[in-house]
Amino acid sequence: MSLQVQGKSMKSLRRKLPAAAVLGVAIAAVLLAGCGRRDGDDAGDQPAVADTAGPLPAPVADAPADAPVALADVIETTPQAVVGISYAAGLDQYHGLAKALQDYAATARGELQQAIDGLGNDKPTMPYELSLAFEKQLETPELVVVRAEGSRYTGGAHGEPLVARFVWLPGPQQMLTADHLVPDAKGWKTISDYVADQLRERVATRLSSEDMEPGELQESLRSASRMINEGTGARPDNFRQFEPMTDAAGKVTGLRFVFPPYQVGPYSEGTQTADVPASVLVPHVAPEYAGLFAHG
Repeated sequence: MSLQVQGKSMKSLRRKLPAAAVLGVAIAAVLLAGCGRRDGDDAGDQPAVADTAGPLPAPVADAPADAPVALADVIETTPQAVVGISYAAGLDQYHGLAKALQDYAATARGELQQAIDGLGNDKPTMPYELSLAFEKQLETPELVVVRAEGSRYTGGAHGEPLVARFVWLPGPQQMLTADHLVPDAKGWKTISDYVADQLRERVATRLSSEDMEPGELQESLRSASRMINEGTGARPDNFRQFEPMTDAAGKVTGLRFVFPPYQVGPYSEGTQTADVPASVLVPHVAPEYAGLFAHG
């Protein structure tokens, strides 16, 4: 198995996954399925969503703002495992952010080591692997956004995806997290409904274009809708991975919420996203963060 991060080779780590009528019926069916979701549908009696995103970054960095952190790329190969971790240049200057990235990588590596230790004296049929790349997605005076993508392989048919986003505020020197950004349940209900409708319509469009019997189509739609409902329940932990979208002035025009495989769909559908515009978000954003957003 070759080490891959977002289709990149290990080498690249050094430089830094019927007819219109039928469609209408399908979409109507899946949207109706979503309407049946109640505010309490995401209670504890539902199956848990697989957590592939790693630990949630702390709202405020644990390390003091003046404590430097050195981010160094890692490339290691042993008979049991291959490890490749890379960081975009310049992230060290944001000390609290650098500490959060370092902690995320350490957690991913620790879980890999746990699997290796479980082998004892055995050697895996294929080397275990950890590949992880931290890329700078946005850098403005108000926002620094880092995208973390990778995978961890510890046997089985495929690796476990690693997907995380880090939104750092250079001014107050703290992480912007979902629970702080939108502090009330009403806001999360609005966001949840908006995102779930978007995902259900997308899956209905895709499934209705496939060659399925009507009964099979309806069952696939129901199954997809259930998974979407579970993965987009109105609580901030379901929306902790997000990317701000900005205009030319650097103001946030919306958020792109990122859902790792298994959260709102099967592994085969990969990482999914849903965009929510500022017009939907701003009425529910905490006052201290309202200035980050474009208004009007």
